[in-house]
Amino acid sequence: MNFLYLLVDLGAIAVPLLFSFHPKIQLYKRWHLLWPSILLSLVPFVIWDSYFTKIRVWGFTPKYLTGIYFFDLPVEEILFFICIPYACLFTYYCFRIYFGADYRVKRENNITAIFLCFTFAMGLTYFDRYYTCWTAVGLFGFLLFLKLVVKAKWLSLFYFSHMFLLIPFFIVNGILTGSGLDEPVVWYNNAENIGIRIFTIPFEDIFYGMLMLLLNTFLFEYLLAKYPVPEKENLETVSVR
Repeated sequence: MNFLYLLVDLGAIAVPLLFSFHPKIQLYKRWHLLWPSILLSLVPFVIWDSYFTKIRVWGFTPKYLTGIYFFDLPVEEILFFICIPYACLFTYYCFRIYFGADYRVKRENNITAIFLCFTFAMGLTYFDRYYTCWTAVGLFGFLLFLKLVVKAKWLSLFYFSHMFLLIPFFIVNGILTGSGLDEPVVWYNNAENIGIRIFTIPFEDIFYGMLMLLLNTFLFEYLLAKYPVPEKENLETVSVR
């Protein structure tokens, strides 16, 4: 089934794309900010992905692919960095409309501290395993940057909104890592990770996905702040709450 990965990508973005035109969401009016955020975030991840594919930290099973490649990566893998962030930013934006960007959870600092401690320890302990170390160090460094330099006020909203993405995360990553399939769509070299799986999903995928979505959200919030909503539109948005 050489369209499986493509169907996963398109399935992930289809509903969020459709509901972007909903009168109470109107995310399409922010496309001039959202698409640059996604495409800028895509660049470092495609470079990272291409390098890890080259050194066989992970790879792809050809029978699930269309056979079209860019930068030595299947086109479906590049679309992954577009479709999944779009779906997640759509969810985040819906929560942002309802709760506001300054929404706070009581334990935000504790949650951040847990992620920082855990990723620091993981990167230090497994410094010799490419996927574990790079992902842990990347998330640790970026979270520290957001907390101490950017002083991101939207971290609480990010944590809260992304709790609701856990089920889609397990469905999409489960399919890609082989749940219900003869072979995984994306295979992983267990010598380069800690070998712990959640069903078929490598444990590191949680932190890799979080890092990817944090970068997308950071850029989206940066552009939203730089190009604020006109007062008229802002009043219309508030009225849906």
